[in-house]
Amino acid sequence: MSTYKVLGLMSGTSLDGLDIAYCHIWEEDNKWNFSIKNTAEIDYSDEMREYLKNAIHLSEEDHDQLHKDYGIWLGQQSKLFIDELEEEVDFIASHGHTSHHRPEEGVTFQLGDGQLLANTSGKQVVCDFRTKDVSLKGQGAPLVPIGDKLLFHEYDFCLNLGGISNISFDKDGERIAYDIGLANMPLNYITHKMGLAYDADGKIARSGKLDNSLLQKLNSLKYYTLPYPKSTGYEWFTSEIVPLIEASKSSNEDLLHTFIHHNCEQIALSVRKYKNNSTSNSKLLATGGGALNQFFIDTLQSKLGISIEVVVPNKTLIAYKEALVFALMGVLRLEGKTNVLKSVTGATSDSCSGEVFFPIKD
Repeated sequence: MSTYKVLGLMSGTSLDGLDIAYCHIWEEDNKWNFSIKNTAEIDYSDEMREYLKNAIHLSEEDHDQLHKDYGIWLGQQSKLFIDELEEEVDFIASHGHTSHHRPEEGVTFQLGDGQLLANTSGKQVVCDFRTKDVSLKGQGAPLVPIGDKLLFHEYDFCLNLGGISNISFDKDGERIAYDIGLANMPLNYITHKMGLAYDADGKIARSGKLDNSLLQKLNSLKYYTLPYPKSTGYEWFTSEIVPLIEASKSSNEDLLHTFIHHNCEQIALSVRKYKNNSTSNSKLLATGGGALNQFFIDTLQSKLGISIEVVVPNKTLIAYKEALVFALMGVLRLEGKTNVLKSVTGATSDSCSGEVFFPIKD
């Protein structure tokens, strides 16, 4: 039994910053195990956040430069973390930051040049986990369900509340997963207008009132009627959601309140649709930044009812589960094992995805 010592890097659509998780990952008795040993969250500067946020609008030349700059930055942050860690690191598994995701056009792009990340950090790198799946006519997302299947199989549902919400579960012996819709992205958009990074514990949202007109418009969005496999991202948010926020006459408190109710209604619809019809209770694991929002969790539990228990784990797992899963995906890539599931993405086949880079010295 060999233990992989991996640095998992994750940057999500909410643009909160870079998550780094130093993980030990090993397989024993045909089961994968993990231990998160150390973590860090590196906040983006305002300049970096704007740079990443507007990447979709950059010219090809400027986008390529950002890809390189961000790869170097990831390498610098990784090296600082490793130097402080003073422990052995076998390799880095990096999600990068998604700038373009239009799988129906065969397009997906994760910023963070793997070769420059390797050169700067001095470590082997596995990255670009989405492109191969998209080339196989898949959605290239969500990717985390392989981790749900291998590391968190005791839960009936695994829900991630990042910038967007996604869910995974077993159905007829296959892992099913898809992006439900919104989570923190609209909440952060509204709080940033208020000069706040986020709504701590959902206290501001809890104080608001429901805007039924806005709720109806949100619930009527076409995306929710699409069958899985499906994925969404920042493009959908800016084109469909931002205009509704900007056109609303509601207070920020009411907007936050309404969006949490909307998010939870859509999540509850998805969960109840696929819940086992047996009388036994189900368990739903909730992770991602939204799981730290108590009003979000309370509202979700209320809409799911007593037969589905929302389980919120420790804060380390809440915040770093995605970084952990990308570390696992890196391990699977180096072992030549499946790390992207066609049942999740709709691709023509399962795949062992990710590009591998070794540091090159000048």
